[in-house]
Amino acid sequence: MTIKEIQEEIVDEFSMFDDWMQRYEYMIDLGKSLPLIDEQYKTDDNIIKGCQSRVWVHADLEQDVLSFTADSDAIITKGIIAILIRVFSGQHPKDIIEADTNFIDEIGLKEHLSPTRANGLVSMIKQIKMYAIAYQTQIK
Repeated sequence: MTIKEIQEEIVDEFSMFDDWMQRYEYMIDLGKSLPLIDEQYKTDDNIIKGCQSRVWVHADLEQDVLSFTADSDAIITKGIIAILIRVFSGQHPKDIIEADTNFIDEIGLKEHLSPTRANGLVSMIKQIKMYAIAYQTQIK
């Protein structure tokens, strides 16, 4: 699936819920299903700067696509990073770099987060794109 198709799928899923409490519960469930980052990658180098809670993201390049793993010590934040990993993991670095993230506004996520969590969301996206830029140079 393309990034855009995954984003549209997420927008559809969020539209099934009537209120934000149900959406938060869904994000928490997504966070629980997140494949955990290997403990060896829970380092300061992989921590997202700008997040209120601790969030670790690690990327590997395999056959010209990036695979991400992550974890967080906060359940809502873990759900947020799970959504981002679902969108960007398994994609080519070039596609990640060029991807827009309008789906976040479409599901109303940013407006329903505290300012510090919204800043953390922006930091997570920025870090994922930075990984893509770094790995893009390794593709022949």
